[in-house]
Amino acid sequence: MLDSLYIAATGMHAQQSHLDTISHNLANVNTTAFKKSKIDFSDLLYKPNDTASAEENIHNLQGMGSSIARIGKDFVAGELKLTNDPFNVAIKGRGFFEVELENGEVAYTRNGALKVDSDGYLETVDGYRLSAQIQLPPDTTEIKIDENGLVEALVSGESEPISIGQIELASFLSDEGLDATGSNLYLETKDSGSPVSARPGELTNGKLAQGYLESSNVDMVAELLELVIAQRAYEVNSKIIVASDEILKINNNLRS
Repeated sequence: MLDSLYIAATGMHAQQSHLDTISHNLANVNTTAFKKSKIDFSDLLYKPNDTASAEENIHNLQGMGSSIARIGKDFVAGELKLTNDPFNVAIKGRGFFEVELENGEVAYTRNGALKVDSDGYLETVDGYRLSAQIQLPPDTTEIKIDENGLVEALVSGESEPISIGQIELASFLSDEGLDATGSNLYLETKDSGSPVSARPGELTNGKLAQGYLESSNVDMVAELLELVIAQRAYEVNSKIIVASDEILKINNNLRS
């Protein structure tokens, strides 16, 4: 009977994490290029019945509840949203923008909402400069980013644009192996493999779309359905604890 309490408790703990994951996804339904989290469950290790023989244990194992196997990211691309802002760039397909962190590390993001910093360099809206170190001339009147990542600027007084840099994308053997650090940033891990940088449209990289942003890939309807399922599973486990407690009370009364 104590096992039933433990098993139900592991189920409640797992479903609590499930609810937290769903809540996090719903909170970011409007976050640019957000990738929803997904949770995988597994059963806990089985233990043999101490009173049974080894042969009997093959067919007589006692389950010990559920646990969280993994919480990862779903990197399915979100829909592209037209903004007509020349500093908005979406990736149509696979790949990540490379940005520099304050500590000198390189991070990766799908959020192509860019701006110009005080020194004229392109950076993300969160203040992380692109690793390509693309600097706009101070008298730039127009910027163009083609689908293959070539960046051109039209300078005041000139009739033809000039090339000022090349945006490259990084791809990984396993996107799901990346470490999500918040602010739509990801870091390389041994599970993701080393990044391979190439121009948009080359290797497995998608192409760029200027004037667009990638929407969150959270499906609100699907998440709400998952929320109902998680709530019901939590309730079922809580009822198991109540039922086990009642049976324990009956046992104690019989002994007394």
